[in-house]
Amino acid sequence: MRLRTDDDIYRARLVYLGPPGYTLPVHLPYAQYGLFMLLVPLYVFIHWLFTFQVDLFPAWEISLAIVTTSFIFRHVDPDRPARMVIRTALTDWRRTREPAAELRDPRLRASRIRIREELA
Repeated sequence: MRLRTDDDIYRARLVYLGPPGYTLPVHLPYAQYGLFMLLVPLYVFIHWLFTFQVDLFPAWEISLAIVTTSFIFRHVDPDRPARMVIRTALTDWRRTREPAAELRDPRLRASRIRIREELA
């Protein structure tokens, strides 16, 4: 008889708990593992573009991928999946910004309005 977990969150998030009998110390969704595996080669490629050499053990790239993955999944919730968080991050850096100089609203000047004597 195989027991299923009664925790709906683990079933809904598709969490990998580790090999049978040896659970991992952290429980991460499959999406975090996948994003991490995509980010490490991306950071290695960016490092190669700047230096034209690749380290034997990409420590900086792995640490950047861990930080990026944790930052992205800090904003993920059931209403906002990871792809929406990434899409929002990619589009928000291009948004229009406030102008550096202060813009004043146009003012109405009453100096041009004349009231006729017979109306006053």
